[in-house]
Amino acid sequence: MNTKEKIEQLQNIIDSSRAIVFFTGAGVSTASGIPDFRSQDGLYSQQFRYPPEEIISHHFFYDDTEEFYRFYKQKMIYPDAKPNIVHEYIAKLEKAGRCIGTVTQNIDGLHTAAGSKVVYEIHGSVLRNHCEDCGRSYSLEDVMAQDGVPHCRHCGGLIKPDVVLYEEPLDGFILNRAISLIRSADVLVVLGTSLVVYPAAGLLQYFSGRKLVLINRDATPYDSAADLLIQDTFDHVFPYLHV
Repeated sequence: MNTKEKIEQLQNIIDSSRAIVFFTGAGVSTASGIPDFRSQDGLYSQQFRYPPEEIISHHFFYDDTEEFYRFYKQKMIYPDAKPNIVHEYIAKLEKAGRCIGTVTQNIDGLHTAAGSKVVYEIHGSVLRNHCEDCGRSYSLEDVMAQDGVPHCRHCGGLIKPDVVLYEEPLDGFILNRAISLIRSADVLVVLGTSLVVYPAAGLLQYFSGRKLVLINRDATPYDSAADLLIQDTFDHVFPYLHV
């Protein structure tokens, strides 16, 4: 089956569903100018003073906060990024009452920016930050406005992004809502994720609906489980789909 035939099959699946859930990873945001992590040109393939997995870890944040923020501000934050055709399509499908929500590994906030209302960001968001001492909330603009390590303007405490770093657990409330959403789906569409990061990838085990659709440029460990597998880029798929 060629890509055109697979797109037609995907459209038929979408047309016959009223409870679609999307599960998205970093590949969804590359067309918005945000690099992914594990592809050939991804963040983890670049050379840094420390491995990126170490820099964005819990212990590194506290052991070398200055180096953490230097990397974080240069490589993890893209304030000018805009939603692309994938984010916009999902939002339109939700507005039409066909998509019941999105579970995302992404921390860029682009699903919400596109207009999606039910979004569970299981790895957090760069748009939300808090003071470690007094708990006050800060925006991304607040963090970027300070050179180096940002501190609370009320108590002077360290500001930490509300993102899940390596060595940190997922937020239990968000995780449970994501699981409940996936369990409610009759179609689960997985987009732009390598499905090797746990516990996020393990969420697929909670899906027991009608069709599992997997769209990713590269192979994943779940390819054989998909009812429909499209190994292609999103710009070869989403322009041909309608709500």
